[in-house]
Amino acid sequence: MAKTYLDIVKYMVEARFTISGVVDKPDIIGAVFGQTEGLLGDELDLRELQKSGKIGRIEIELSPNGGRSSGRLYLPASLDRIETCILAAAVESVDRVGPYEAEFAVSKVEDTRSEKRRKILSRAKDLVKQLLNTEMPDSKELSELVQADVRTSEITTYGQENLPAGPEAGKSPELVIVEGRADVLNLLRNDVKNVVAIGGATTIPRSIINLCREKEVTVFLDGDRGGDLILRSLVSAADIDYVTRAPDGKEVEDLTRKEIIKAMRTRVPLDQYNAGAMRNARYREQRFQRRQEQDMRSMAPEDPGHVQPSPKPDASSEAQSEANAYSPGIKQIGADENEDAGIAKVQNIDYPEIAPQQKPGPEPVLETMVLTELSNGLDALSGTLRSRLYDRAGNVVREMPIRELLPTVQNSGGVYAIVLDGVITQRLVELALQKGIRAIYGLRSNPMQRKHSDILLYTKEHGTIN
Repeated sequence: MAKTYLDIVKYMVEARFTISGVVDKPDIIGAVFGQTEGLLGDELDLRELQKSGKIGRIEIELSPNGGRSSGRLYLPASLDRIETCILAAAVESVDRVGPYEAEFAVSKVEDTRSEKRRKILSRAKDLVKQLLNTEMPDSKELSELVQADVRTSEITTYGQENLPAGPEAGKSPELVIVEGRADVLNLLRNDVKNVVAIGGATTIPRSIINLCREKEVTVFLDGDRGGDLILRSLVSAADIDYVTRAPDGKEVEDLTRKEIIKAMRTRVPLDQYNAGAMRNARYREQRFQRRQEQDMRSMAPEDPGHVQPSPKPDASSEAQSEANAYSPGIKQIGADENEDAGIAKVQNIDYPEIAPQQKPGPEPVLETMVLTELSNGLDALSGTLRSRLYDRAGNVVREMPIRELLPTVQNSGGVYAIVLDGVITQRLVELALQKGIRAIYGLRSNPMQRKHSDILLYTKEHGTIN
């Protein structure tokens, strides 16, 4: 588009023309001015409008071709839309340029301000996004940024190997071992200061071995194959008490505060961790063998004299063995009155040694995964005065206000556990027993007139209370 020489251009008239002979640009401009003079009165005379600055300089794009001339004419104007369209129609009235016939046709009258508006809106959106995302954090974000910088600045080194560590790694009676410096930084950001890294090495540093002799040690590993190798090296060289892992496919340096707390709550003693891994492998092998036998029987031809194979194991027995195989470190709930009922909290307890040939009890056990979901649900409901019902797999069946909990439980079936942001009462326990519910999690509990060995009562204030 040609230059306009106007301070403010509101509209641009674009017209195409065809002339039957070869002419120059001044011939076309002169024809336009001459043939429109006096046509629209003094107020819309092109010369007068140009003198007053209401229209700009007419620009011509000319292309001679085979004895003819064609091109485009541009007329900038700062008039209103009606007057601009009248001028555009006047341009179309030009029918001769010099001795040659001519034809002018207006192709469009463009509002030049619309493009400016689009650019302004687009730039405004970009500026707002930049302002919200980076340049104007609120007070809470500023506080978190300052705290994170302060915490990560506390990283130190420990021992002759200069291992990355938190400020309390050598002072605290408990120690958390991670793989690398990035893991230490993430735990420091989340207020875990008694942490030290082994640097991802398969050879365990002497400083780590000495620390493990004096402290209660928890190994916090990534959820990948590398974590298994490091755990194997640690077990062979140092005294390890507990093991916990990041979720599968995740690393400790990427975990959120909630995921770190969850992992530390679900840590298990080393012997239970190893026993559970062995049982899981043995169970998978046995299940694979059963499936192979079933496939072979289904592929074998029918024989009238063939002896029928032994019946398939009962579904409840298989489910019971599967639950036992995937629940290391959790005491089974049985009907024996001499045994402690319920599930102990994951931290700060002495786990009983599981006999290798322990027989399954009459009741299914609560799995670690389910207990973790219940504990997380109790944290999530904090301050809401609401409650949740869970199924056996740890999934939320329904959520409702606490005032609706009793009638909802009364009319519901298949509920496995209750989590409420309130007080566990005797009435709720009796109703849960009638409905076959196995666990209740709450903030605190009223004094119970009777103890029940077949339901787990857990409070945020005192932990397991039965």
